[in-house]
Amino acid sequence: MPGDLRAMASCVRPGMRIALPVDYAGVSMAMTRPLIENGAGDLHLVCVPTGGLQVDQLIGAGLVAMVETSAVSLGEAGGAPRFNQAVKDGTIRLRDATCPAIHAGLMAAQKGSPFLSIRGLIGSDLLRHRDDWRVIDNPFGAGGDPVVLIPAITPDIAIFHAPLADRFGNVWIGRRRELAAMAYASALTLVTVERIVRRNLLSDETTAAGTLPALYVAEIAEAPRGAWPYGLWGEYATDTAEIMRYASAARSAEGFAGYMAARAGVQA
Repeated sequence: MPGDLRAMASCVRPGMRIALPVDYAGVSMAMTRPLIENGAGDLHLVCVPTGGLQVDQLIGAGLVAMVETSAVSLGEAGGAPRFNQAVKDGTIRLRDATCPAIHAGLMAAQKGSPFLSIRGLIGSDLLRHRDDWRVIDNPFGAGGDPVVLIPAITPDIAIFHAPLADRFGNVWIGRRRELAAMAYASALTLVTVERIVRRNLLSDETTAAGTLPALYVAEIAEAPRGAWPYGLWGEYATDTAEIMRYASAARSAEGFAGYMAARAGVQA
């Protein structure tokens, strides 16, 4: 494992709030083992807006205290076994949300606002379980027009994987605007990439619009196939068979430990 991944993982300290992307948007699976080896626990994971394999493995490793998400699953492979067991056992706290609520919280943070208002939660059971959300009457209306205030979500660190970066520190994220939202809202952004190119991505009209400027990126490391077994747009497909192998093994704590040990041997 390259030393720079370990160095990046060392930025994560106990109790931090970590933003991680949805499975199709560029999950840095290459950072999962370095994070586990770093050992910083009591983490608050913010899934943008859902979580999957990486979240499940960090929970299985005992590093997670809270998950804020609209869902955690392994897609075609079914439920996320370590997440499901932790919820049943009460070993993690769950902040149930919706996709729009997660995005609203991140948008509030990037705008420097303490909150953002949305309407779609009105009438849902979620409002009974989120004492950090507030329902108020629209101050610009005539009354009887409630809106929900979502507090800003301000992660300490955002972590994701992208196809490429340039030598100036700019990262190409294409259409994956949730990655930009994570970076804008977070104090630090750590990115792994398939490759680093010499040309300036912001100077190229074909890539500029989909490029996250270096201003928002703290560290970059090359990690070929760094999203595997997830796929990466334009690069490689998801290895569904491998995710299913994990899902089967991780139904028990012993099976999870065995799977992770076996993968460590392959990567060594």
